[in-house]
Amino acid sequence: MGKGGSLSDGVLKKILLSYTYVGIWICLSFTVIVYNKYILDKKMYNWPFPISLTMIHMSFCATLAVLLIKVFKLVEPVTMSWDLYFSSVVPIGALYSLSLWLSNSAYIYLSVSFIQMLKALMPVAVYSIGVLFKKETFKSDTMMNMVSISLGVGIAAYGEARFDTWGVILQLGAVAFEATRLVMIQILLTSKGITLNPITSLYYVAPCCLVFLFLPWIFVEYPVLRETMSFHFDFVIFGTNSLCAFALNLAVFLLVGKTSALTMNVAGVVKDWLLIAFSWSVIKDTVTPINLVGYGLAFLGVGYYNHSKLQALKAKEAQKKAAQADEEAGRLLGESEK
Repeated sequence: MGKGGSLSDGVLKKILLSYTYVGIWICLSFTVIVYNKYILDKKMYNWPFPISLTMIHMSFCATLAVLLIKVFKLVEPVTMSWDLYFSSVVPIGALYSLSLWLSNSAYIYLSVSFIQMLKALMPVAVYSIGVLFKKETFKSDTMMNMVSISLGVGIAAYGEARFDTWGVILQLGAVAFEATRLVMIQILLTSKGITLNPITSLYYVAPCCLVFLFLPWIFVEYPVLRETMSFHFDFVIFGTNSLCAFALNLAVFLLVGKTSALTMNVAGVVKDWLLIAFSWSVIKDTVTPINLVGYGLAFLGVGYYNHSKLQALKAKEAQKKAAQADEEAGRLLGESEK
C-alpha cells in the first residue's frame, strides 16, 4: 500500500512539475511578446527600432551565455570546429536574425492578437519547407490539413479591423525565415549529431546574429537614432526586457527537456488564445467575430496536426520497442541453442 502511495506521489509530482514548466513558459513568452509590443508601438513607449531592440537582446543573451559557459562553467560547450561553425551555425544565425528582425518589426504595424493568428501558419511553413528539402514526406491528408489552417488564417485576415499590408508581409516573412531555420537545424546540425540547448545556441548563434543585424542597422536605424539626440538608453526598460528574453530561452530548455517539443506546441496554442484575450481586453485591440471564426478553424487544424504528430511519435516508439524485444528474443534463443 505504502509502495503504491509513493508511486502515486511520484507521478503527481511529475505532473505538477510539468504544469509548472508549462506555466512558466507561457508566462515568459506572454511577457516578452507584450513587452516588445509596448516598446515598439508608436502609441505606447514609442521606440520603433526593431533592429536595435533585437541587437540589445542578442548582446545581453550572448554575454550571459558566455558567463554561464566560460566563467561559471554551469553549462558544457559543444565541441565545434570553425569549418562546422561557418557551414552550419552561420546560415542558421542569418535566418534567425532575419526572423527576429521581421517579427519585431510587425509589432509596429499589427495588433498582438492578429500577429498570433498569423503565427498559426508556422506548421504550414515548416511542413512545406520540410517537403521541399525532403525532410518531410508529402501526404495528401496532411497537405489538406495545411490548406484548412491557411484558409482559417485567411478568414481571420479578412476580418481584421486594422489590416496593414506591410505588417502582414513582415510577419509572413518572419514565419518563412523561422520555418526555414527550424528545417535547417535538422539538416545542418541534428543530422550531424549536434544538439544545442538554448544556452549553447545563444553562445554560438547570438554573435553571428549581431553581425548580420549590424549591416542593416547601420543604414536603416543608426542615421535616425543619431538625429534623435534627445534619446537616452533606458536601462530599466531594456534591461528587464532583455532579461525576460533570456529567461524565455531558459524556460524553453526546461519545458522541452522535462516534457517534450509537442507539449510546447500545445502550450503555445493556449498562450495564443490568452494573448488574443489580453489584446482585446487590456490593450483594447479590435477582435472581430470573423477573426475568431478564422482563427478557430486554424486552431482546429493546428490541433489536428499536433495530434497526428503525437500518434506518429507513439507508433515510432512502439516499433522501436518491438524491434528491441525481437532482438532480445533472438539473442536468448541463440544462447539456448548453444
